[in-house]
Amino acid sequence: MAEKSNKRTIKGVVVSDKMDKTIVVKAERLVKHSVFHKYIRRHVKYKAHDEQNQCKMGDTVLIIEARPMSKDKRWRMLEILERAK
Repeated sequence: MAEKSNKRTIKGVVVSDKMDKTIVVKAERLVKHSVFHKYIRRHVKYKAHDEQNQCKMGDTVLIIEARPMSKDKRWRMLEILERAK
C-alpha cells in the first residue's frame, strides 16, 4: 500500500472459517462506563472476504472496508498479523 486510503481498518481475531471465502472476525474495544467509570469490553463480529481461504480460527487479522459483496459481507481481509498457536 503505497498511498494512504481513507477506508477504515480493524484488527480482530478470526472466530469462524467454516464458510467458503468468508471469515467471521471478532473485534473488541474498551468503553468507559458512564456511572461507574470502569472499562467494559464490547465486541462486534464482522464478516470479511478471504479470497484464498488462508485464515484459520484464532488468527489475528487486519480487515479493511470494501464494497458490499453479499447481504452481510462489507469487509475484506487485508493481512494476517499473527497465526494461531
